Amino acid sequence: LFFGLFALLAVQANAQKKKPSFSKGTQNYETALGIRLNPWIVGFTIKHFIQGPHAIEGLVTTNHQHKGNVTFTGLYEYHWNVGLPELNMYAGVGVHVGFYDRRDYDWDRYVEKGKGTYVSPGLDGIIGIEYTFKKIPLNLSADLKPYVQFAGPTNFIGEEIGGISARYTF
Repeated sequence: LFFGLFALLAVQANAQKKKPSFSKGTQNYETALGIRLNPWIVGFTIKHFIQGPHAIEGLVTTNHQHKGNVTFTGLYEYHWNVGLPELNMYAGVGVHVGFYDRRDYDWDRYVEKGKGTYVSPGLDGIIGIEYTFKKIPLNLSADLKPYVQFAGPTNFIGEEIGGISARYTF
């Protein structure tokens, strides 16, 4: 919730500024909003360039099978061009907090303690590639997002390790 609110405030604060020209450099759009998928998760993504190649991204994701579980992620990303003006790579770091049903993600604790939800904060990395279409307001990306959780059974690599995103750009 905090990361989504932070991203929303950043977008609103910059909405009052004059829109920059994106014809040069790595920035092909100012803000993009869309969906994120992989075989296990589905969610929403919002990315906003704060200055030059520097962007922030907020993710809210849930598991296809366990829709009561949710993860909020905030990322800082640095973008650079790789050949075509529409094609960029990016890398960055961030944090997340997940709210998980004990039965879905930690069977041993469920058997021992019964029903419950646990909160799992952690650190994230991200590296990916994105393509922004010139004639239509669409951005497509694919990335790897390894993470470390400080609580819970899932650490380093799991269902949220990567994904593809489709975003409307404005």
